[in-house]
Amino acid sequence: MAPSQPQDHMTSRDVNVCYIKSQYRQDKTATGERERSYKLEKERERREGAMERREVVRKAEQLVEAAMKGNDASHDAAHVFRVRDMALSLALEEGLSSSSDSMEIVELAALLHDIGDYKYVRDPSEEKIVENFLEEEGIEESKRMKILSIIKAMGFKEELAGFANGEYPPEFGVVQDADRLDAIGAIGIARCFTFGGSRKRVLHDPAIKPRSDLSKEQYMKKEEQTTVNHFHEKLLKLKDLMKTKAGQRRAEKRHNFMEEFLKEFYEEWDGRA
Repeated sequence: MAPSQPQDHMTSRDVNVCYIKSQYRQDKTATGERERSYKLEKERERREGAMERREVVRKAEQLVEAAMKGNDASHDAAHVFRVRDMALSLALEEGLSSSSDSMEIVELAALLHDIGDYKYVRDPSEEKIVENFLEEEGIEESKRMKILSIIKAMGFKEELAGFANGEYPPEFGVVQDADRLDAIGAIGIARCFTFGGSRKRVLHDPAIKPRSDLSKEQYMKKEEQTTVNHFHEKLLKLKDLMKTKAGQRRAEKRHNFMEEFLKEFYEEWDGRA
């Protein structure tokens, strides 16, 4: 009698195990597909968001050129674009580049900071241009409020009033420092005399002394002053008012350049050079 062959049969337990393994493989595959789909969707949203932000920036640049075309060269579109580039550079050094929201706030605040400047306002409605622009472009409220608060508080006159003292967001520091860096150094000197010339101020008069311990109201008064006095009333003070480490480093060289310029200026004025 021939030996019996082993029978290949599965118990109900074996069937259940196979079924569970099959379901696990299917679930794992479905999970992987969902994860890939999610990542693709997030990447698409990221790219669309970046494109939307670039479009808003492009429109902001156009607004700057239109709103500031009548200004003298001390406060023209070129000044604004320099401030924007400097602010983004400082933001990188200060570690803000990991947040796209922070970089957007920095760029838009820098671009829009001089629209509606009290020194150039021709119509009260101009003071609402920036606010209206941000609303029309659909900038979410939290970002909009932060941009507007940066612009409102970054001026030197606001520092005199104490608005910039205490706590402030990092975006504020880099935008304000960028604007102040453009007010000192070689470009700052050129801008200072350009503005003074546009207001028909005299270059220098030894009989007119720089004002000290200015209040916001005194600083904004349109009383007779010389262009050179502006260095002592504001520009030479900016180095010590920088909010960021990156701004402080860059301000040092520009400040020293102004001091050398003034030393030479006074020597030439007095006929000693």
